Formats: sequence, C-alpha cells, structure tokens
Amino acid sequence: MSPPSATEATADDSPGGGLAGALPSELRAELIAFRRDLHMHPELGNQEFRTTAVIKHRLEQAGLKPRVLPPGTGLVCDIGMDGWDGTRPFLALRADIDALPIPDTKSAPYRSTFPDRAHACGHDVHTTVVLGAGLVLASLARAGRLPAPVRLIFQPAEEVLPGGATDVIEYGALDGVGRIIGVHCDPRVEVGRIGLRTGAITSACDRLEISLDGAGGHTARPHLTTDLVTAAARVALDVPAVLSRRVDTRAGLAVTWGRLETGHACNVIPQHAELSGTCRMLDIDTWRSAPDLVHAAVEEVAALHGAKATISYIQGVPPVVNEAATTRLLSEAMTARQGVGSVEGTEQSLGGEDFSWYLERVPGAMARLGVRPVGDTGAARDLHSGDFDVDEGAVAVGVELFTAAALLDAQHRA
Repeated sequence: MSPPSATEATADDSPGGGLAGALPSELRAELIAFRRDLHMHPELGNQEFRTTAVIKHRLEQAGLKPRVLPPGTGLVCDIGMDGWDGTRPFLALRADIDALPIPDTKSAPYRSTFPDRAHACGHDVHTTVVLGAGLVLASLARAGRLPAPVRLIFQPAEEVLPGGATDVIEYGALDGVGRIIGVHCDPRVEVGRIGLRTGAITSACDRLEISLDGAGGHTARPHLTTDLVTAAARVALDVPAVLSRRVDTRAGLAVTWGRLETGHACNVIPQHAELSGTCRMLDIDTWRSAPDLVHAAVEEVAALHGAKATISYIQGVPPVVNEAATTRLLSEAMTARQGVGSVEGTEQSLGGEDFSWYLERVPGAMARLGVRPVGDTGAARDLHSGDFDVDEGAVAVGVELFTAAALLDAQHRA
C-alpha cells in the first residue's frame, strides 16, 4: 500500500534553505514513486480513503501524528509544535487529494488503473509536494532547526462544489494558522518556474440549472402553445446578453451553457426543457450579487415567451485572491531556491479553485507550479484532459519552494 521509503533530507543554513543543495536523490526518487502510486489509484471527491491511508502511513513513518478528518478522508498534520505557546500564528501548506471522473488516455506505465478516474488536474503532484515538504520540515524539527510550527492540510473534494475546503475549515484546520500557501500545476509554465500574481489569480465559478415548463402541442399550431424550444433557445442566447448590460464588463461575468435538452419528436412542441451551465466572473463583489442578477435575467427572458422558469443557482467558489505579502514570500522563496528568473507573472484564470475559501479566513497565496518540460514547444497537455501529465521534476521544485517559504515565513515572524 505504501511506496518505498527513502533516506531523510539533511539541513543547512542557506538563505531560505533547509536542504543541502537540491533535494536528495533518494527522497526525490521516493516522491516520484509516491506520485505515480497516487496517479495509478485516483479517487473521487469524498472517496479518497486509500489516498488518505498512504499519506497517513508515510507521515507516521517520519514520526509525525497526522489526524484524519471526521469523514475518513483528508487529514491534517502539525510539525514542530513543541514549545508553541498557542498564540503565535503559523503557516499552513495545503494540498488537494481528489481526482476527476474522466478516463486516463495516456499510455504511461503509471496511468490510472480505473477506467473512469484520472488525476487529470495534478492533485497527485500537489499532494506529493506537500508530503515531501512535510518530510523535510519534520527532519529539521527533529534537529531543532524549525523555528516555527507548520501545518500540512491534505484536503478532499476540491472538484466537488462548493469544495471540500469548507468542511476542512469547519473541522478546525485553520485554528492557529496565520498564513496559508498552495500550488496548482500549470502546463503553460516550464518546470523550474512558478507563475505568481498579486490579487485575483482564479475566478469565481458557479453552477446553473434551469427548467422551463409550458403547454406543449402540435408544431402546426405554435400560437396555441408555449413554444419551449424557442424559449430555451432565447434563454441560452439572451440571458448572457442581458447580463452583459447589467454588470460592469471589467467583472468578466460569463454564462456558458454545457447542456440544453428538450423534445422527442419533430412535430411535437415539448412541455419541458432544461439548460445547465456555469457562471464565471473575475470580481468577488460581482460573485456575491450574481445569484440575484441571474435569477432576474432568466425569469424576464422566460416570461417573454410564456415559459415558467425554475432556477437552481449553486454558488460554488469565490476567486482566489492572493495577498501581497504572501505572494512576495513565495517569490522570495522560489528565487532563493531556483534563482533569479524562476518567477514569472501570470494572468487571472477563469477556472475556479476552492483554495479561495481559506483566503476568506486567513491571508495566503497560490502559485502556479510549472510542469511543462523545458524547451517543449508542442501543444500543452491541458488540465482536465485525459492525456494530462507532468514533467516530474516539478515535484522537487515544489518541495523546495514550500520548504523555503516555511523557513522564510518563520524568519519574518521572528
């Protein structure tokens, strides 16, 4: 069940350091094996029992005492708590551990062993990076060289709206935490580099489900019916247009449909139609007002065509808004370990990430971890695609980034 263990890292006093040069080859090999093991055994949100067990086992091997969360998936683990007075806030490192319900179409020997699940978003890498950083920090703590506690958070169900982060917070994972950091794989960024941005780095993402109902009938007499096919088409076309004139365009609100279903026969006007899609936006204030705006727009357009609308607006996650001081911390840590030029700017993504819920409570930031092979000029294997994979050199880069950030954060708080 557990990948092979390896020798522990050694510590030094290099600026932002904690590793004697690069990550030791034994630990690097172990972590790659660990990542591949997770990749072969993906588990969906709130079903990550095996994943939780192998993380717990490896942390216990390092002399740590991880605590599995009440539902049995996900865990937290504190490092260096001896001597903590209970008042000084400390740093948390967060990883998400769930996979996606899509097939793995790669031919790699470590591809998923399940036909309908894949780590196509890089959560196996995120998990391995936090585990590796935890092993290094635990070694430093045993040597009396970790100046402040660090908490590891292995979070379930990031892919399940509104995200497992809300449950993790409810279970007290942020108690005592003063700052939190995370990474997300980015296939556009070369390995050995990270992308950073102060302010919003992701967008809000909500889910929208609409049912339209009305009197159907014969296509020969549409004037005696509620023409639901036309009504559904107009909702699909006109609602985004209406919203574009009711929201500041700089908020980037976009309603995009993924499903429209209605009717069964060419000469029958149906009595029921359904649409579903997503509502994304760049601005957190717009996210808070979006449900009322969308409800009003849908009801107005549906009413114009005599259809009764039933609307389910499922608010997902707010944008991840990187705090300036934490963003600088990550930049300083990356530069200390990977050199000048290892940090690049990045644009705000329209993707959603439930890391944002942590940032509603404590300051923090997320970096985009480069996973693209150096010099690769081909088309990137995009996130959420069945052939997604990474340059595994990103694992060591992420471990060094998190380790350096933990030590720098402690220095800043001293």
